[in-house]
Amino acid sequence: MSLDDDVDLFYNAYANFTDPVLTAVREATFGEDIGQNSWLTSDEYDQFLKWLELRDHSHVLEVASGSGGPALYLARKYGCRVTGVDLNPHGIANAGRAALRAGVQSFVKFRVVDANAPLPFIERKFDGLICIDSMNHFPDRLETLKEWRRVMKPGARAVFTDPVAVTGPVTSVELAQRSSIGLFVFVPREVNDQLIVRAGFRIVRELDVTENAARVSQRWRDARQRHQKELLRIEGDARFAGVQKFLESVHRLTSERRLSRIAYLVEK
Repeated sequence: MSLDDDVDLFYNAYANFTDPVLTAVREATFGEDIGQNSWLTSDEYDQFLKWLELRDHSHVLEVASGSGGPALYLARKYGCRVTGVDLNPHGIANAGRAALRAGVQSFVKFRVVDANAPLPFIERKFDGLICIDSMNHFPDRLETLKEWRRVMKPGARAVFTDPVAVTGPVTSVELAQRSSIGLFVFVPREVNDQLIVRAGFRIVRELDVTENAARVSQRWRDARQRHQKELLRIEGDARFAGVQKFLESVHRLTSERRLSRIAYLVEK
């Protein structure tokens, strides 16, 4: 499988995000479908949002906002403003349509932004920041963290998860399977701690949330298998098989705790 094929496994998922079969798969996978496309469940997201200590006047930046579903969920729950950024134009287009349908386009905005580059926002703009299961896609993690800190107000909090913290022996083949959907960076948990502090943040809390990734990846694969016929119509044979193999890899590595998913709450 070529690199281009690998990257394409999930790239076009947002283009068909509202297709009934993908909705059915998400419902079977997550229980409550809030438009997520990661290892996040709604109860876990509620816990993360409480950590941010948001108010109705808060303005939150969501990095790697995907379909926009979690951002809309956040805005409805707290009545606050949300700006979502993502590199995937399909995701941003889907998010904009969802905001329009929900009638919240005046206070929930989405933009195509490469979060590996300097963010297009002034200093001290946001009251909170959240980035779920995407920290592993930023190759210069220290500079990414510094940029997040730059756009956050003093005392603001950020929540992010690293879903591939190295906590055991992993072969090169397993790393290739786990990173078959794009650019990945794998670091030990203690390296994250060091980089967070070097970026100027204070670590408030760390939580091992690997179990959610193990459980969700298995449910996701099983749900897709039950809907194989419909998914083949959308994805084709190669992409369907590639995603199934990817999900199998995630389940194995997280179940064995060789790659762990860690949630961080940090404060400026």
